[in-house]
Amino acid sequence: MAESNFVDYVKIYCRSGKGGRGSMHLRHVKYNPNGGPDGGDGGDGGSVYLRANHNYWTLLHLKYERHVRAEHGGNGGRDKCHGTKGKDVYIDVPCGTVVYNAETGKYVCDVMHDGQEVLLLKGGRGGLGNFQFRTATNQAPRYAQPGEPMQEMTIILELKLLADVGLVGFPNAGKSTLLSSLSSARPKIANYPFTTLEPSLGIVSYRDRRSFVMADIPGIIEGASEGKGLGLRFLRHIERNSLLLFMVPGDTDDIKKEYEILLNELSNFNPDMLDKHRVLAVTKCDLLDEELIEMLRETLPEDVPVVFISSVANIGLDELKDVLWRELNSESNKLQDIMTGSTETLVHRDKDMTRFMKEMEEEGAMDDIEYVDVDEEDIEDLEDVEYLEDFEYEEDDEKNGANS
Repeated sequence: MAESNFVDYVKIYCRSGKGGRGSMHLRHVKYNPNGGPDGGDGGDGGSVYLRANHNYWTLLHLKYERHVRAEHGGNGGRDKCHGTKGKDVYIDVPCGTVVYNAETGKYVCDVMHDGQEVLLLKGGRGGLGNFQFRTATNQAPRYAQPGEPMQEMTIILELKLLADVGLVGFPNAGKSTLLSSLSSARPKIANYPFTTLEPSLGIVSYRDRRSFVMADIPGIIEGASEGKGLGLRFLRHIERNSLLLFMVPGDTDDIKKEYEILLNELSNFNPDMLDKHRVLAVTKCDLLDEELIEMLRETLPEDVPVVFISSVANIGLDELKDVLWRELNSESNKLQDIMTGSTETLVHRDKDMTRFMKEMEEEGAMDDIEYVDVDEEDIEDLEDVEYLEDFEYEEDDEKNGANS
C-alpha cells in the first residue's frame, strides 16, 4: 500500500543561534601605540519563527526535515567591527497548525491566518566588545562580554483542519458519499468500514455564489476518545469546525442512541466541543418510506435540527445545505469570530502525558532525534580573552517598564 501524502503530525528539533562574543582588542598602529580599546560587539543569533502559509495543506514537507537550526551570531572584531547577525529561520506550516512541547506536552502556540508569524525560539544577543566598557578610570579594559546562549526545544506540530462544517459519524455512515455529492472532492467510497483513512476537504457551493468548507474525517467508534480505532488521531481535526454535522444511517436500530454515543465521545475528547452548533442528518433515507420517516421523527432528539437525506438518490441535499448555511450564519455561532482572527474561540489544552507518549508512538514520532550539533566554532579558544563571568544581561525595555 502506498504511503499517504497527508501528514498532520510531525516531531522536529529546533535550535536558535547563539550570540556572538564581543571582541577584546587594543588598538596598536603606527604612530599610535596606545590607541585604546576598539573591540566590536558580537552579532545577535538567528531566531526560529513559525509562519502560516495558505499554499500548504499538509505537513508532508516537514516529515523528513527533523532538525531546524538558525545561524549563530558572528563574533566582534577589531576596529569596532560588529559581528554579523545570524540568519533567522522560518518554518512554513499550513493554517491551523498547533505546536506542543514534545518533552512536557505543554501547548506552545498556534497559527491561524495566512502570513501570521510566531516566535518559537529567540536567538541569543551578541556580547559587548571591550570598547563598550571603557571609562575614565579604566581606559583600557581587557575583557569583553560573551554572547547569550542558544535556545533549543523539541516540538510536535499538529495540523487541525480549518473548515466550517465537520462530518461526524460511525464508519460506513455515508460521510464520504455526502462530501462527494455536495463538492468536487473525490474521497474513496466503498461498502466497508474505515474506507476513509485520512481527512478530506471539500468546498460546497451555495446560492448567490456563496460557499462553505466541509471536512470529512475517518469514522468514530465507541471508545474513540480513549484511542480505539482511528478516532483519537483525527478527532482534533473537528475542534476548529464551527458546525458539526452528525450522520446516522436510517437503517440503524436506535438513531438517538448512536447520536448520543457520538456526542459522548466528543465530550470525553474535549468538553468545549459541546458548545458548537450541531445538526443531525439521517442518511440512506431512500431505504425508508414516508410513514417510517414520520415514526422516526418522534424518536429523534429535539434540541438539534434533523434532516433526512440520501446522497445517492439526491434526496434532501438542498434542504441540508439550507440548514447548514442558516446555522453557520446564526448570531450565536462563532464562525465570524474565527474567520476575522479571534483565537479566543478555541482554548488549547496541554497534552495528557499518559496519552501523549502512546500518541507519539502511534504517529511514529518516538524515533530518537540526534542532537549532535557541536561544531568546532562552539568550542573556541578563550585563553587570550578574559570574560565577565558575573555579568548579567539587562532585560528588555518593555520588561523593565512593566516592573517599574
